[in-house]
Amino acid sequence: MSRAPLPLPVSLDPANPLPLHAQLREALRRAILDRRLPRGARLPASRVLAADLACARGTVVLALEQLVAEGYLTARPGSATRVAATLPDDSVPSAVRPVGASVAPVPNLSRRGAGLTATPRQRYMAGSTAPDAFALGRPAPDAFPYAVWARLLQAEWRHGPAEPPDPRGSPALRGAIAAYLAQARGVVCVADDVIVTAGIRQSLRLLAELLLDPGETALVEEPGFPGIAQALASAGLRPVPIPVGSGGLSASRAALLAPGARLAVVTPAHHYPLGHTMSLENRLDLLAWADSVSGWIVEDDYDGAYRYAGRPLAPLRALDRSGRVIYVGSFSKLLLPALGLSYLVLPRGLVTPVNQALAEIGPAPPGIGQWALARFIEDGHLAGHLRRTRRLYALRQEALVEAAATFAADVIAVDPMEGGMHLIARPGPVWAPSLTDAAAAAALGRAGISAVALSAYHAGVPESGLLLGYAAVPDRAIAPAVRRLAETLRQML
Repeated sequence: MSRAPLPLPVSLDPANPLPLHAQLREALRRAILDRRLPRGARLPASRVLAADLACARGTVVLALEQLVAEGYLTARPGSATRVAATLPDDSVPSAVRPVGASVAPVPNLSRRGAGLTATPRQRYMAGSTAPDAFALGRPAPDAFPYAVWARLLQAEWRHGPAEPPDPRGSPALRGAIAAYLAQARGVVCVADDVIVTAGIRQSLRLLAELLLDPGETALVEEPGFPGIAQALASAGLRPVPIPVGSGGLSASRAALLAPGARLAVVTPAHHYPLGHTMSLENRLDLLAWADSVSGWIVEDDYDGAYRYAGRPLAPLRALDRSGRVIYVGSFSKLLLPALGLSYLVLPRGLVTPVNQALAEIGPAPPGIGQWALARFIEDGHLAGHLRRTRRLYALRQEALVEAAATFAADVIAVDPMEGGMHLIARPGPVWAPSLTDAAAAAALGRAGISAVALSAYHAGVPESGLLLGYAAVPDRAIAPAVRRLAETLRQML
């Protein structure tokens, strides 16, 4: 069933000496050239348009016929009148375009804006149109309990919101998150400590503006997710990359490279993207550093729920005795990317100032779905989903490692990780030194394989490799995708 067209953005003035049909013709022409009426847009029927404009139908028909004759509209018997796909002005040089064909002025960007747009950055995350094999940051769509989720959403719609919008997030959801974290991750907190947000970058900007002054330094992992440094820089801070070893970020090394820093953003459970687990020694040293400089640690536990080998270490938040760790988690990577909900767990001393800041800046995170998510957690569906997907992802990681060894050992080397949702494919024996991982990722994208260059995560000297997400790839599709990946890379050698 086709959608009825919206009322047109035009009006007529009977006091104007220009005839009404000419007024309508020029108003429609300007709307088309200004793209308020996009190409292919369907116009209302002449009777409807005449009623909307309080004029005779003949006035409308005459104006439309003239625009059809000039090539701005198309009309076929039995079909609606539409804006033409190709306009007569398309062939007119820009220097002689009609007045109605406005040209957007070049904006005067700020220094920050000029820096952001001067050089296109390497792609470091798969976009929404990227192919499923091997897109990053995507949970398994075939494992999500859609029927349960749909039932909870329907119940939320039927009953309506039980509480007014809260910039901190729904009290029900914050309480459910607190209970889940205490049981699943050993993070002891209450609902008032939890803030629901739209993502870690929004959270980092809020925290950076609240806790540090412009120009102060913050520690970020090297390599690390570039969006972290960008969010801190956009808040006026100076992110300093700290090289990460096999035991994670070292506080003593950080103190040498950035002696004045008072904020650190780390991924201790599963470093992104290398997969290291921060050692207990480095965890304790980092907590001592934060206490000594009256600083703060943002612990991004983006996929800490997924660990397949060894015993997971307690989160930094569970070891914190001085109230210096801000714990960050996300439901988008655990459940559905479209959910768009993350959360902060604040130290008790930050609860009041963050709530005051949120009350000033708002707005509240998307409200629809929060009640359903709270019920999803409370009824045990989240715990069950995590148990199922841990087994599933462990098998898919094993299948990816095996397929790489069987079909692509000459071009890539893929080692397993103890957790997470991606693996790193490093250059194999025949990978030519002249082939950059960025060029390889671009070629794979054209072949329908989503791979992200490891070099895109480095602020300094990059190392070569490809990040391959496996969680969203069905088991049967892993081996064929690896074969296609290998064939594409071989063609570049």
